[in-house]
Amino acid sequence: MPPVSTPRNSAYLTALTQEIEKKLQRALTSPSQRRDLLQQLFADIALEVDDRAKEIIFGSEDVISAAEERIEGPICFYDVLADHFILVPHNGKAILDLIVQLWSQSFCSNIFTLLFHKWLFEVELDNSEVLLRYSSALVQGATNVFWIDIQTNTRRFQSLFRYLLEEVSLDPDRLKKIPLQVQQSLFLLLSRFLFFYDSVEKLESFLKQFPDYPNSFLIGGPADIFVTELADQLQKLKVEPVLLYYLSQTKVLSGLELRMATSTRLKTCLYSFTSPGAPMYPTRAVRHAAWNALNLLFPVGRYPRHLISLFFRLLYPWYWPASCWNFIKSCIIAVLYSILRLIFSGWEKLTKRRVNPE
Repeated sequence: MPPVSTPRNSAYLTALTQEIEKKLQRALTSPSQRRDLLQQLFADIALEVDDRAKEIIFGSEDVISAAEERIEGPICFYDVLADHFILVPHNGKAILDLIVQLWSQSFCSNIFTLLFHKWLFEVELDNSEVLLRYSSALVQGATNVFWIDIQTNTRRFQSLFRYLLEEVSLDPDRLKKIPLQVQQSLFLLLSRFLFFYDSVEKLESFLKQFPDYPNSFLIGGPADIFVTELADQLQKLKVEPVLLYYLSQTKVLSGLELRMATSTRLKTCLYSFTSPGAPMYPTRAVRHAAWNALNLLFPVGRYPRHLISLFFRLLYPWYWPASCWNFIKSCIIAVLYSILRLIFSGWEKLTKRRVNPE
């Protein structure tokens, strides 16, 4: 729930909207500085709200804590402004008009998405062309900002993702407010980032709400579409911690009924991360995570896969020293852990005998 409106926070939020409007005006009248001004505005909107501003906007620590719990992370200015434009729609009208005039510029769709992602589903737009333009910009802007989180391995835009997932895709009343073709694009977008934003518990409900796709007889059902998008996303990830996290989350795919083509596509994608060298150059941690995912999702053929992998590893002799060293190190660590377990179990038994002598 947004904070209760008071004269103090209303004045503060109105001042914020006026500053945003001024920056958009400057961008409109300064073609040479337009991109830099829009980039700065986007960065300002995405900033975390500082303690002084939180006290003005929310008033009390209890309300601040409730807002942070609802968002499940830091409160950013776009969170506050998105709620404000629902409560006071006329404050956002001038900003929206300016964004439309700058529509083709970089960062405009990002700014629109952050500020008006809730407004779009709360107002009634009679013009179907305008609705298509706004909803398409929403999906494009969301794609851009989610990739910013991926590249920086942060969750600054998690509240936006959660809103689109829980309040839009799982709510038929809100979902039907945007055209079917945008609904399809939205579900593809959410499929690609569901793992990243820790929403795997919503997967079953999410798959049940998938819209109809015109070529579904070729691409399969919701589970097939989801896994196809996920496989494509895995191939695009270049940030190692993010890729490792995605691979660790693939365990939730176990049990999904997939077409043979989809299953093969996922298996091929995971297998591409298991070998060193071109074109992927996966690290040792990525290779092990990919093997774990493969063995869990596709247990049949596990040992032949490892034998084939070993054969191809022999074709890269410059990797042999590192492989031997890692094997020796793993054996030493395993032996040390075994010795420690024996020592601790013996010590525990000795302690019990001293405490409870027969």
